[in-house]
Amino acid sequence: MERGFSVNGVSYSSRNPLVIAELGTSHSGDLSRAKEMTTAAAEAGASCIKFQMVFADEILHPKTGEVALPGGRIRLYDRFKQLERPPEFYAEIKEHVESLGLLFLCTPFGLKSARILQELRPKIVKIASPELNFTALLREISKLGLPVLLSSGVSTLGDIEMAIRELQVGSYKSQELKDKDPGTCNSELVTTSRSPLCLLHCVTAYPAPETDYNLRVLQSLRAVFGVSVGVSDHSLDPCLVPALAVSQGAAVIEKHFCLSRDDSGLDDPVALPPHLFAKMVNAVRRAAETGPEEITTALALEYGASVVEAVLGTGVKTLAPSERENYSRTNRSIHALYDIHPGEIITANDFAVLRTEKILRPGLSPSWAERICGRKARCFIPAGEGIRFEDV
Repeated sequence: MERGFSVNGVSYSSRNPLVIAELGTSHSGDLSRAKEMTTAAAEAGASCIKFQMVFADEILHPKTGEVALPGGRIRLYDRFKQLERPPEFYAEIKEHVESLGLLFLCTPFGLKSARILQELRPKIVKIASPELNFTALLREISKLGLPVLLSSGVSTLGDIEMAIRELQVGSYKSQELKDKDPGTCNSELVTTSRSPLCLLHCVTAYPAPETDYNLRVLQSLRAVFGVSVGVSDHSLDPCLVPALAVSQGAAVIEKHFCLSRDDSGLDDPVALPPHLFAKMVNAVRRAAETGPEEITTALALEYGASVVEAVLGTGVKTLAPSERENYSRTNRSIHALYDIHPGEIITANDFAVLRTEKILRPGLSPSWAERICGRKARCFIPAGEGIRFEDV
């Protein structure tokens, strides 16, 4: 039986999907542009507008590497610093979004942004794929008591299970029960949640090939974890993945939105401009009104039966070919903030839980953060590099 996902008294399902326009940071910190994009996304049919609350120090180390932009190459850290805005910026954006009758959605990337977001009193919150293993952030989000969208790109079933556990109220009690009775299943843990959870299947590649999406995995994820499911789509085609996702039970469809793919936003090259976003919305709404077989047949006629079958995939949760090399690099791990010399005692001020990204090496999982405090460095750990088992 399909699980619905409720936000502010409205239930979303594959018969009534929540359609999210992901604006991210494509407004480049310009409030007027953010409002212009929001209005354009509303006119294109979005029912929810999503932003990203960026503070560079919460996301990556200054030495993480560069990114190529239309104006030339720039340190990714510096680009994120340019996108930082005060809480008042997001408060005004939220007011504008809600004045249009839409849901305001924002992604925090650390404890600071999560606490600022809490002050804005949103009705829903999203955790991005790279933060799925960020234990401290998951626990902070769980305190908000809000419906949560959890994106699951570049992750394994074990990673997803860990994240869901951290988001559950009473999860420790449930773990004690499971320790006594190993037969306790994941769905029993999920039902202890204080608020709705929707797991968004995602492929962490930009752009992501449509044939990497393995959309039958939506039914598998729903069965294993007992939660509502949806798709965060990074593919370029406006209709194929979103419409097929609805046929597989998606209650939420998220797609990047831009005014033009030639704009300077980090995600604009894989985003949909207004006319293509409107085309996607129409395809999603049509899919919601018909049955899975009718959707699949119609898309097979348009794209070819072999393409549709490849997009549907096996239903087995694995890392997609296009995202495998990103595993452990886009996810969070423990990185040295400063040079740490052999024999030094590592303190909480010496490291942070960050994305590895471009050129640095990954470190220990975020769950090890408390356990490395007080440990002695065995060798030199350069600033920015991941702290590994062999380093302490």
